[in-house]
Amino acid sequence: MTARPMPFVPRDYSLTGPENARAVEAGLASAEWYHSDVPRKVMKDLMQRRDGPALRDTAIWLGLLVASGAGGVATWGTWWAVPFFLVYGVLYGSACDSRWHECGHGTAFRTSWMNDVVYHFASFLVMRNPVSWRWSHARHHTDTIIVGRDPEIGHFRPPQLMLAALHFVGIPDIWLHFRILARNAMGIITPDEADYLPESERPKAILAARIHVAIYAAAVIWALASWSLLPLMLIGGPRIYGAWHMVMTGLIQHGGLAEDVLDHRLNSRTVYMNPISRWIYWNMNYHIEHHMFPMVPYHALPRLHALIKDDLPPPDPSIWAAYKGMIATLWRQRTNPGHTQFRALPPSARPYRADLHQFDVPERGVA
Repeated sequence: MTARPMPFVPRDYSLTGPENARAVEAGLASAEWYHSDVPRKVMKDLMQRRDGPALRDTAIWLGLLVASGAGGVATWGTWWAVPFFLVYGVLYGSACDSRWHECGHGTAFRTSWMNDVVYHFASFLVMRNPVSWRWSHARHHTDTIIVGRDPEIGHFRPPQLMLAALHFVGIPDIWLHFRILARNAMGIITPDEADYLPESERPKAILAARIHVAIYAAAVIWALASWSLLPLMLIGGPRIYGAWHMVMTGLIQHGGLAEDVLDHRLNSRTVYMNPISRWIYWNMNYHIEHHMFPMVPYHALPRLHALIKDDLPPPDPSIWAAYKGMIATLWRQRTNPGHTQFRALPPSARPYRADLHQFDVPERGVA
């Protein structure tokens, strides 16, 4: 007689539930992570911050943003506006995410105030509180995909595939993030936010939320006063119609990979992409490399990849290939939530260490 499998008990992905304490007790919180070997002198060179690359890329980004927005305004009411807003939407609703991310790390520019200016501007575009999200993302790097600790886990198990699909048009995302901003603007900090946001930073987060909400409110009033959608096509709206590239690249960062491990080779994915997507995404397709060494600037990630790729799982050769593997895994997780896409290592790599993770890998993958 075959024993029946134990029923799956959904996990609590909040930061204030029992999973937080379980992660701490298991030694998964603020733990030691695996790192590929890079000589200190080489790493020091890779970590050098420079203003030049980010100034160039930011000038191109803002120039294209202004030009496409102006083109959309000039041709508003005609079909010629469509291509302009297609470009404007991606530059606003997708490119903002990578700029927010890199400048939040403080690595895009060498000059601190440049990082701060672009970070706050991009935070507004991506509709995230620039104060609380800086701390949220720091926790994401400290406890990457550790259930109960990481506030930025994008895939819960079992997965909600229809909800994930809706993210491509920004509907769930804009509702979630504007609701957070509105709540913060009313002076409310949730228990989950309080878990990673220091008390001294909370007044700053509330002020930032009030400024952002005021700008969005002004755009809505402008649209109502002019009886036109144009103001919302320029402010706020691109977070819906232009977010598809951000979602496309963001979902494959960790989707279908392991939870509660201490090796980024098991919970992050590196994907080769076309040059345009890499520019929009600011090289975050080298995602294992970024998580292993988050202080390496975006423009140095291709060099870092070349140095350590023999110690990493083979990258997916394209976005399409990454989605094929991820979707197959997520589809199986509908009925088998414990299933995980295992990333086999090349013979040249150091094997996964059992003392750094609690993930059942094939025997050949364990030291």
